[in-house]
Amino acid sequence: MGVKLPDHKTKIVCTIGPASHSETVLEELMGRGMNVARLNFAHGTVEGHREDIRRIRLVAAKLERSCMILADLPGPKIRVGKLQSEPIMLKKGDPVTLTTKDVPGTASRISVNYERLPESVTPGNVIFLNDGFIQLHVQEVSGTEVICEVVIGGPLLSHKGLNLPGVKLLVDPVTDSDLVFVEFCLQEGIDTFGVSFVEKADDIHKVRNFSRERGKSVHVVAKIERAEAVENIDEILDAADALMIARGDLGVQIPVEDVPAVQKKLIHKANLMGRPVITATQMLVSMTENIRPTRAEASDVANAILDGTDAVMLSEETAIGRYPVETVDMMARIASSIEREWKSLQTLSDLREYSRPRLGHQQTTPEDVISFNVVEAVRALDVRCVVTPTQNGSTPRRISRFRPDCWTLAFSRSEGIHRFLDLSYGVFPVLLGNDIEDSPGWIMKFIGESGLVIEDDTGISRKS
Repeated sequence: MGVKLPDHKTKIVCTIGPASHSETVLEELMGRGMNVARLNFAHGTVEGHREDIRRIRLVAAKLERSCMILADLPGPKIRVGKLQSEPIMLKKGDPVTLTTKDVPGTASRISVNYERLPESVTPGNVIFLNDGFIQLHVQEVSGTEVICEVVIGGPLLSHKGLNLPGVKLLVDPVTDSDLVFVEFCLQEGIDTFGVSFVEKADDIHKVRNFSRERGKSVHVVAKIERAEAVENIDEILDAADALMIARGDLGVQIPVEDVPAVQKKLIHKANLMGRPVITATQMLVSMTENIRPTRAEASDVANAILDGTDAVMLSEETAIGRYPVETVDMMARIASSIEREWKSLQTLSDLREYSRPRLGHQQTTPEDVISFNVVEAVRALDVRCVVTPTQNGSTPRRISRFRPDCWTLAFSRSEGIHRFLDLSYGVFPVLLGNDIEDSPGWIMKFIGESGLVIEDDTGISRKS
């Protein structure tokens, strides 16, 4: 029974779509490094997602490995409607009317799926289309229509996003449609959800409470893509199980030049609280069409890892891209390369030195002390692995945030905890059967027979 640990500890999240949902490609993606399969419920059908879930589980079982499924809820994403012909070209200086009526879109009149748009904007507001590449200036509001002037033009396709920076949206971040998707996922055994356009802790509680009422315990990933979320990050982190820094919409809601600093601060805060964090959007976007990434993209991935991100995410690259397998392989190679250089490149991401003077304060938990001492021991000894039998995943996650050189082997009886640990840097989750009575003995036998350690290796064992 041999077990081979991956060459990289950073976890890779892949969005599943037309380019990647076949069993053949899924097997390649898992083999190259995919740890988490993201299902984007903003696209596709329920039946299509059901088939994706079946195939992901089938391939994971075939490969005898774990692969968490993340159900990403769409939230109140504002989009333009169906265009009469596409792309349409919006030209600088031209007038264009946005309407809440369902009409075929043209260069002069475009429908929007947000009925309260005329209530939300006033003359002088700026409206972004297509992730900010097109910019409109509101001139007048009349009934169901918003008359604008094109400030920055460009091509526009059907169903592209619309953003209103600095404008309070008159809609709940967790919609009724989201809860229908949650109900479906719970029936399919999915227990990890991404909540889009989070603004406050209550948005997280809504999904958690809805699931609890149906007898299910879930993990909730807060997607940070609004200015309000950045302002309320402490309460959101306290309520959520993990963060996703969704830089696409975030880079429109706040000045794009502020995104790098915000990204670093959010990762640092998540690390301090032991919350896994995903860095997302356009990480290797040029590989949607090209076999190699740009040098800037490779640096972006590497710097996110140095900042302390647990996972890096691929969106269109694996959902609709021409080279999904090669993209995951490239992501894994970048992660492996930068992790080898970690010691010589440590900066503020070295949480050990930051945390040392904070231990002993009122908010210090036993898990904080245990995880800190474990990592101090790892630094002093030539340790092959850290073994953590765990009931709730807390201690392996807290050890993970200090980025030890060795792997953390996390043994859990809970399938939900086992799957969620797929998201934590350097954690290799192993599921303990409920029929195993002598778990310490089984664990030592497992790590011996699996080849993960050999005679005279040093290891550290902690229980959470």
